[in-house]
Amino acid sequence: MGLHKLRLAAAVPVTFSSRLFLKPFTNTLTLGLFSRHLQPRNKPLLVRAFSASAAVQDIPATQTSDSSARPLWKAAIDFKWIRDNKEAVEINIRNRNSNANLEAVLQLYENMVNLQKEVERLREERNNVAKKMKGKLEPSERERLVEEGKNLKESLVTLEEDLVKLKDELQHVAQSIPNMTHPDVPVGGEDSSAIRQEVGSPREFSFPIKDHLQLGKDLDLIDFDSAAEVSGSKFFYLKNEAVLLEMALLNWTLSQVMKKGYTPLTTPEIVRSSIVEKCGFQPRGDNTQVYSIDGTDQCLIGTAEIPVGGIHMDSILLESALPLKYIAFSHCFRTEAGAAGAATKGLYRVHQFSKAEMFVICQPEDSESFHQELIQIEEDLFTSLGLHFKTLDMATADLGAPAYRKFDIEAWMPGLGRFGEISSASNCTDYQSRRLGIRYRPSEPPQTGPKKGKANLPATKFVHTLNATACAVPRMMVCLLENYQQEDGSVVIPEPLRPFMGGIELIKPKHK
Repeated sequence: MGLHKLRLAAAVPVTFSSRLFLKPFTNTLTLGLFSRHLQPRNKPLLVRAFSASAAVQDIPATQTSDSSARPLWKAAIDFKWIRDNKEAVEINIRNRNSNANLEAVLQLYENMVNLQKEVERLREERNNVAKKMKGKLEPSERERLVEEGKNLKESLVTLEEDLVKLKDELQHVAQSIPNMTHPDVPVGGEDSSAIRQEVGSPREFSFPIKDHLQLGKDLDLIDFDSAAEVSGSKFFYLKNEAVLLEMALLNWTLSQVMKKGYTPLTTPEIVRSSIVEKCGFQPRGDNTQVYSIDGTDQCLIGTAEIPVGGIHMDSILLESALPLKYIAFSHCFRTEAGAAGAATKGLYRVHQFSKAEMFVICQPEDSESFHQELIQIEEDLFTSLGLHFKTLDMATADLGAPAYRKFDIEAWMPGLGRFGEISSASNCTDYQSRRLGIRYRPSEPPQTGPKKGKANLPATKFVHTLNATACAVPRMMVCLLENYQQEDGSVVIPEPLRPFMGGIELIKPKHK
C-alpha cells in the first residue's frame, strides 16, 4: 500500500461532541490510502452554517458510551417499513448489485423487538413491585419484595445491555441497505441506461486531430511529468492559459448557477469520516475512493456534496427556509483505486481536481422537480459551451447507495474517440438526511394540547437532498481542448468564457 506523509502544523480535532477541543499534534501523521468508490433571495438560506437564525433549531449533542464497539452515529432507518416491504427491498438490493444482507437485518430486527418487549415487561414488573412497597407490609413480605426488586433490577441491567448491543449490531448491518429506486429507472448494468436526450453532433475535422495530452504539451498548458516526480502519477500542473481557463470555467459556472437562486459556498476539504459515511460513501474498504488521514478520524473530500451535506447536520429547519440551494466550489481528492488504461489517461481521471457542485435541500414532494431543475441547468451549461453530449438515465446497477435516481451527462471527446462522463445529478430522497439528521418542521398551525394553553408543534419530517455537478474542471478541459482545436495547433476559447479570461479568444502555440 502506497503511503503519503502529511505533517499537520495546526491543531487536530479529537472529539465528536458539540464542543470542539483542539489538541496540539506534533508528530508526523501518515496520509494513507484505504483501498475500496449571489443572487439575493427572500428566504434565509445559510441558516445554520453562518448564523444563529431562528430558521433552524439545533439538536443538542448527546453523550455516547465509551465502548469502541458502538457506532459513532446512527441512521434513522425505518426498520418496520423494511420488514413490511421485504420483497420490494430484496428485489431492489438484487437489482443494484448490493451486498446488503437483508435476512440478517430482519432477523436482528425481530430479535430486537422481542428483547425490547421483554425489557418493557420487566420494567412494568419492577414498577409494580415498587408500588406494592409503598403500602403497609409485614416485614417478611417487604423482605420478599425487596429481594424480588433486586432480582428484577439485575435482570434488567443485563437485558438492557444486551438490547444496546443488539441495536448497535442492527444499525451496523442495516446501514449497507441502499436507497430504494425510482420505478422508471432501467434495470441492469450501465449498458441498460436509457438516453434522456442527445444534444448536438460530433464536430467533423478536416485535419488529423490531437488528444488533450498532445495539445497540452504543444501549447505548454499541462505538465504531467513534473507532477509525477513531485506528487506521483495522476497529478498535474496547469500552466499559462490553462490556469486562466480553469478560473474562467469556475467563475462562469458560478455566475450562471447563481442566477437560478443558488448560494455560493467554498467548503472545508477535510471532513470527519463519519460525515463521509452519513452521505453514503465508504471511507474504508477494499475499493474506497477516499483518502483517509492516518491516526485521525478525518478524510479528504471526493466531492463538495459531503461538506455541504454536513452544514445542516442534526438540525430542524423551518419549512419557510426551504428549499436551500447551494453551488459549492472545492478541490476534490480521489484515490481512483483500480483505474488504469487508455480510457482513463491524461486529465480524464486524476487524484486532485477543482469542481463546482450544486446541492439542494427541499421538502419531499419537491425533490423530483428539483432533480429536473438540476439536470436542466447542467444541460444548459454544456449547450452554451457548444458541446455534443447525451443525458443518460442510469440503470440500477450503476446507482450509488444514496441515489434514488441518477442522470449522467456524457460529452463527446474527439481526441479520446469516445463519450466521457462530465457530470451527474442524483436525487437521494431522505437517504442522506436520515443519516445526517436533517429535518424540517411543517409550518401548519400548532394544535392545542390537552393542557390549557399548551400547543403541540407539527411533527418534524426528513428533508430530501439532491446533488449535481455543474463543472468538473479537468474533464471540461478535455472537452474544450479537443473539440475546439484548430489545424494550426491553436485552440479557440468558447465565447461565453472569453469575458472571464480577460478577452483571450485563442490559445496559440508558443514560439521561441
